[in-house]
Amino acid sequence: MHEEIGTIAGAIWQVLNAKGKLSLPRLKKEVNGKTPLFDWAVGWLAREDRILITPEKRSFRVRLKDTQIKAGGAA
Repeated sequence: MHEEIGTIAGAIWQVLNAKGKLSLPRLKKEVNGKTPLFDWAVGWLAREDRILITPEKRSFRVRLKDTQIKAGGAA
C-alpha cells in the first residue's frame, strides 16, 4: 500500500510540475487517481511540505511549492 501511495504522489508531482496549479478534481483526473489512494497521496505531499493547497469556490487548487519546481519545469 505504501508503495502505491508513493507512486501516485510521484504522478501528482509530475503533473503539477508540468502543468502548474490545478483544481483538485482536475488533478485527480490528470493522474487517473482512485479514492482513497489519491487522497492519501495528496495528504502525503502536503505533510512533506511539497505542495500548497488553497481554497476555491467549491473545491481546492493544488500547486507545487516554489522551491519544489525543477529549473526546467513549469514557470
